[in-house]
Amino acid sequence: MNARETAWRVFATELNSSTLEIKATEEKAPSYIVTPLGAKINRVLIAGVMTEKENTGSEEEPMWRARIQDVSGSFYINVGRFQPEAAATMADLEAPCFVAAVGRVRAYNADDGRVLISVRPEHVIPITEDVRKEWILETAKSTWRRLTNTKWVLGMGDATEQDLIKAGMSPVEAFGITYALDNYGQMPDSSLYLKTIQAALRMLLPDRDVDLGFPEDLSGEPDEIEIPENGASGNNSAQLEDMILNLLEELDTDGKGAPREELERRAEAEGISSIELEEVSNTLMDKGLVYEPNLRYLKRI
Repeated sequence: MNARETAWRVFATELNSSTLEIKATEEKAPSYIVTPLGAKINRVLIAGVMTEKENTGSEEEPMWRARIQDVSGSFYINVGRFQPEAAATMADLEAPCFVAAVGRVRAYNADDGRVLISVRPEHVIPITEDVRKEWILETAKSTWRRLTNTKWVLGMGDATEQDLIKAGMSPVEAFGITYALDNYGQMPDSSLYLKTIQAALRMLLPDRDVDLGFPEDLSGEPDEIEIPENGASGNNSAQLEDMILNLLEELDTDGKGAPREELERRAEAEGISSIELEEVSNTLMDKGLVYEPNLRYLKRI
């Protein structure tokens, strides 16, 4: 009997940028997705805001599809009759809400050649905002570790998997990083993952002006990420966010959300430009405080 695979904590950015799949060669053997940072994933633990769900099956045999948004992007989950516990939970959940899910990842090839990743949960549970923040913190730490480990391995030259194990990496980490570097063919774009970590820290530390600067080259493996003290720009951003949140609540008169046209008109009357509104709206969505029920509305969670 195969042991259950470890559930990895990854942000949507890293999972959705993955294109490598190791397919099982034996019956009941696990398949894996290998991310650009070397996570060899069969199962994931994800958390965020479930912004929408849809039953694409029937009342007798539901098939739930849903989107879960974290600080970097969206996970897409599919729950059917082979996941009865998760399906029962999905039936009772109302979007938007904070959820966590544990399940296996699956890769699909789209008609245009893209590789699409979805999650088939074994368990879906409603969570509190504090639990969500714990997941964000631990996932940010894991992402940072994989990023700096990848840079470190590149600096070693032609290091083999065994070399990395002797240097202290676990066999799973050593395999994942060497496999990723061999098959993706280059160092992944550091700024993509640093932006994700920065978004996570900004959400966890709203009173700090977190700016990592997005360096394309990380020298060595720093002991910690330096976070500057909050300044005037941070205060201004916080004020704009509060103003937009208040407007969203005021304009949501029927529970469907705030109409974007009316939001833009009211924001302009408050001295907020359309560009500022777009930037603040994106920040609030990154933080999981608002979401788009559709393209014409924005709704506070």
